[in-house]
Amino acid sequence: MNDAQRVFESLIKGRRSIRRYEARPVEQRTIDALLEAGTWAPSAHNRQPWRFAVLTDGATREELARRMGDRLREARLADGDDPADVEADASRSYARITGAPLVIVVFLTMEDMDAYPDPQRQAAEHLMAVQGVAMALNNILLAAHAAGLGACWMCAPLFCSEAVVEAVGAPGHWQAQALLTLGYPASKGKPPVRRVLSDVVLGSI
Repeated sequence: MNDAQRVFESLIKGRRSIRRYEARPVEQRTIDALLEAGTWAPSAHNRQPWRFAVLTDGATREELARRMGDRLREARLADGDDPADVEADASRSYARITGAPLVIVVFLTMEDMDAYPDPQRQAAEHLMAVQGVAMALNNILLAAHAAGLGACWMCAPLFCSEAVVEAVGAPGHWQAQALLTLGYPASKGKPPVRRVLSDVVLGSI
């Protein structure tokens, strides 16, 4: 194993989901580097369907957390879930979003993707865009870890895209995919657990 391989292995195996952060802000040059890393992900037809909203203002993060919490309560109460469990879930989500000095909301746009007349191919095209956005998101996670930051991926925006779009003032055709909370870590995160290769690889290894 050469030096580059060792650095890469350390990077991907050292990353953790971090949910508690120090209060100090993330420098703008670091934010720019994270976003730049995201844009170097591969994408179908090289259409680069990712879009980002960077939230460093506490009031905007609070508005986003409030709107997402309202939608979470509405949906889970309609499901008949226990109100105390619902409130605990909403409060936990609010604390995670507002407690991070930096939130990056990750969107998808279909504006530059191909259009097809039949639903099957159009669904595949949309999935291609989703995959590209996911790879951009992972680039950001790895870049954050390399920069000494902690980060956590939250997929909750998928359940309330319209509320997220309104909270951050994004264009209406942007589709919320996820958000990342980021900051200088105040904890080490949980120990990683991964399946062994024989559980996930078809055939002998």
